[in-house]
Amino acid sequence: MDSVRELLIDEMKDLYDAEKQLVKALPKMVKAASNQELSQAFENHLEQTRGHVQRLEQAFELLGEKAKSKPCAAMKGLIEEAGEQLEEGLDGPLLDSAIICAAQKVEHYEIAGYGTLSAWAKSLGLDDVAALLDETLSEEKAANEKLTDVGGEVLSEAEASESGAPKKGVAHKGGEETASRRRTGYSRV
Repeated sequence: MDSVRELLIDEMKDLYDAEKQLVKALPKMVKAASNQELSQAFENHLEQTRGHVQRLEQAFELLGEKAKSKPCAAMKGLIEEAGEQLEEGLDGPLLDSAIICAAQKVEHYEIAGYGTLSAWAKSLGLDDVAALLDETLSEEKAANEKLTDVGGEVLSEAEASESGAPKKGVAHKGGEETASRRRTGYSRV
């Protein structure tokens, strides 16, 4: 590769494969989640992920390229790691917490990828491609935010089931973090 454009296309191939891997993996997360809100969040993100695949196909088309995948070893590893969590024998809120951790690792990987590709596309004056990438980037950030919100609730449930007593957090007001979010370290990007 001798240009930013070629690098952009190469990395789009990587994300294209990553998104297609997620389309196959997310139904397992939907099924494994015991928290209804978490299960619904995964279901919603599955539909969005199908849209991410289509958006990447549009971006390839705008670049005059055929939509092709390049094996994404990073996503394969993240999905394998999530699968290991599912096989650990955890259940209920504890399993949900482990799934959220695995899912946020995936979201952070995607956020980094889409953010960089958007910057490259903008630097090349490919505003139409950048707009597609930015749309997906916004959805990935929103998915991460949702996982953060649900994660605080799920962790409180896990802690309550361990101690036998419900835990109370501080109400979320005006952008302040909840007590459970401060305690958990769930990540907002």
